[in-house]
Amino acid sequence: MIVTGKLPPGAPIVEIELCEQLGISRTPLREAVKMLAAQGLVELRPNRSTRIAPMDAVHITELFEALSNVERIAAEYAARRLTASEIAALRDMQATMERHYEAGDLSAYFEVNQAIHSAILAGAHNATLVEMHRWLFARAERARYFALGAHSRWVESIQEHRDILAALEAREPDTAGRLLAAHVMHTGTGVLALLAAGERAGAAA
Repeated sequence: MIVTGKLPPGAPIVEIELCEQLGISRTPLREAVKMLAAQGLVELRPNRSTRIAPMDAVHITELFEALSNVERIAAEYAARRLTASEIAALRDMQATMERHYEAGDLSAYFEVNQAIHSAILAGAHNATLVEMHRWLFARAERARYFALGAHSRWVESIQEHRDILAALEAREPDTAGRLLAAHVMHTGTGVLALLAAGERAGAAA
């Protein structure tokens, strides 16, 4: 609900309403909120209501800088280390993502998109990189979904994924790393542009 914007940045956590929507009691809800707070998606504020964490431009910039560099290194290793079956799986995921793109199914597209990024990291065959990426990726998930809400970014993203796959298939580490890092930073730039546009619209209103 946070990732897709059903619970938007800054919105308060209303326990009674969420318990009813999710069909759970307050205890598991509160445990979930603590986990989301650890991921930076929820703010636990002393003597004030808990809320969905705002998307801050400085934090977004730093997050995507870190994520792009982790993914760049992973893509370089993956271009050298991916097995034939792992490359075949990436091709299949790309084809599935293309079908969701053609159908205009953003949620399904995003799910496969996430899986592709994780598969490239797994293809680096470096457990430490995977662990670092998992930590960053969880914090970037909401922003990445938010960026794809802009149709122009969705169009760019599908082509960028095609180029990244081609570089991995060709076993070109430098190209694969450069393309994946640029792809991640393009998403971060898109998020910042959308945030700025929202601020301008709010100021005008």
